[in-house]
Amino acid sequence: MTTDEYNNIVDAYADSLYRFVLKNIKNKEKAEDIVQDSFEKLWKNAHKVEFSKAKSYLFTTAYHQTIDVIRKENRTTTLETEHERKHSYTTNNPDIQEILHKAIDQLPPVQKAVVLLRDYEGYTYEEIGEITGLSESQVKVYIFRARSFLKNYIGNIAVLI
Repeated sequence: MTTDEYNNIVDAYADSLYRFVLKNIKNKEKAEDIVQDSFEKLWKNAHKVEFSKAKSYLFTTAYHQTIDVIRKENRTTTLETEHERKHSYTTNNPDIQEILHKAIDQLPPVQKAVVLLRDYEGYTYEEIGEITGLSESQVKVYIFRARSFLKNYIGNIAVLI
């Protein structure tokens, strides 16, 4: 991959990669770090990565780094901080967007990632499989399970009140 091709990739995919990571971890600084690290890894491996595979390489790298961050945070989260987080968010009239984001946050990391890649970023099942390392049928199963959970969660009247 040439320098010009790399610069074109940065221009083309930086925003969508950032949105994907930010939706998963909800922390701007960490999302920026993951995106920067992903592009750095692409640059270091530019001689190995074909231009046509750069998008998949970037999203795969960012996906794995995001999962690592989520796992690390889950290990370090204490009961007190979890309790504080649950009680710090109160609103009398939540909108459907807030409810949807809350529901998506409750999904397991793999389901969350595949739903965001499919429904927010518009990737095909095959592309999601390449990014996550899952088979196409596994991707479909995870998306089905995630959408079923979201449908049940949002369909519950208690959530909307």
